[in-house]
Amino acid sequence: MLTTIAHIETPFKTKFGVPRQSGLVEYEARIVFEPEYRVAESVRGLDEFDYVWLIWGFSLTNRERWSPTVRPPRLGGNKRVGVFASRSPFRPNPIGLSSVRLQRIGIEEGVGPVLYVSGADLVDGTPIFDIKPYLPYADAHPDARGGYAQVAPHSSLRVNDPNGLLSIMPDADADVLRSILAQDPRPHYQHDNKRVYAMEFGQWEVRFCVDGEIVEVCGVKKG
Repeated sequence: MLTTIAHIETPFKTKFGVPRQSGLVEYEARIVFEPEYRVAESVRGLDEFDYVWLIWGFSLTNRERWSPTVRPPRLGGNKRVGVFASRSPFRPNPIGLSSVRLQRIGIEEGVGPVLYVSGADLVDGTPIFDIKPYLPYADAHPDARGGYAQVAPHSSLRVNDPNGLLSIMPDADADVLRSILAQDPRPHYQHDNKRVYAMEFGQWEVRFCVDGEIVEVCGVKKG
């Protein structure tokens, strides 16, 4: 039985727009421990590590049955591979694993130790089951084969904001949002250049459309 030890706070209120892997988009998130685990001694020595592993639950995945094959986004959503050859959320046990950079640890009144991390690929409020330090000598294998995901996805789209809509956002938020849009957050099976997509990012609702290699921002408002 797994116990939730913490929750993460991120700008992503829904699954749409969340980076597809950890480390692809740099933004700051907070990990706040549950009351039982708000003990400063529990993170003693953790600040000596640059990265940590998060073991967490796919809390927004609602599917009673699992499938032995899935369609990874990296293959365009058209080719099936075994579920254990993927990082799909639809698994026998909906557990995720992410490597994130540990920026700093703060001790805050009322909540105890708080971990500030960057590069997370989690929805706001995701339950964290465990946190482990990343060990470079054991966890890094730069020469390992990566199958159909050998190379990291690159930002292939150019973000166009012709009406300056992003200017109403803080610069830091606008920069993160540009990085997310450049990676094309649309489902890989949707390529309708007339469709307007909407995603929630923090307190903002952002609308955009994609035509070829250009993603255009067509609406920004506070949610």
